Amino acid sequence: MLLEPKVIEKVWGRDVLPAPFVAPDGVRVGEIWFDPTPDMPDLMVKYLFTGEKLSVQCHPDAAQALASGLGRTGKAECWVVVDAAPGATLGIGFDAPLNADAMRAAALDGSIEDLMTWHTPTAGDVFYIPAGTVHAIGPGLAIVEVQQNEDITFRLYDYGRDRQLHLDEGLKVAKGEVYNLAAHRTTVPASGHASLVEDAPFRLDFVNGIPDDALLYSYAEPLLVVPLSGELVISGDEVVRPGECAYATDLASVVFAPEGKALVTSPKSYTS
Repeated sequence: MLLEPKVIEKVWGRDVLPAPFVAPDGVRVGEIWFDPTPDMPDLMVKYLFTGEKLSVQCHPDAAQALASGLGRTGKAECWVVVDAAPGATLGIGFDAPLNADAMRAAALDGSIEDLMTWHTPTAGDVFYIPAGTVHAIGPGLAIVEVQQNEDITFRLYDYGRDRQLHLDEGLKVAKGEVYNLAAHRTTVPASGHASLVEDAPFRLDFVNGIPDDALLYSYAEPLLVVPLSGELVISGDEVVRPGECAYATDLASVVFAPEGKALVTSPKSYTS
């Protein structure tokens, strides 16, 4: 079942998008959301398109979201970079540990950006962002984001833009830590399949060609499918193309193109 896309305009978005996407006239598209199905309400897939820097921000975990009355699940997310302009960067964590007082001062004077660790990604790079991780995304990137379906974002710094900040709330959940790059970054392989995240509240795998028996067995429950190249067919007759996202009852119901590439994801609750 194809999920309904929603075009979200953002001040930091783009009016020229990479294929197969086309921005409506006069719209700076920042995100394309795929509405979660009632059968899988806690997982969302979206595309991000950045023309300017996003705010320096963080998200709460489930316990923090519940305690604050803002949500149920918190928000962990994983970024799969599908297109990167030369010199495009991602900010994740800090160069050195930072306490809350120092983080507050840096957010207020704008130096927080300089204290963060900035990475220069290429297409195929994957970054898992646990809840509480301070992060920012620079311009020139197209990203598939798989996330817990909670829209709870605390902006710590926004480059002087006229948008609300959430410094007090954010400092309660922000981790002033060095990002564990070795544990949370990977790259999609040139051949074969690969698991892309560990210790996340969802599974995310890269499928290169036809899934093997082990992958079919591990996705015997409902999942979301995101083709990156090549078409897919679900339940015998529904075609899913790059730029789309679909719900399937299990991986065996999806027919993959031999040369195609795709992402598949499901909540950990199905597989734990």
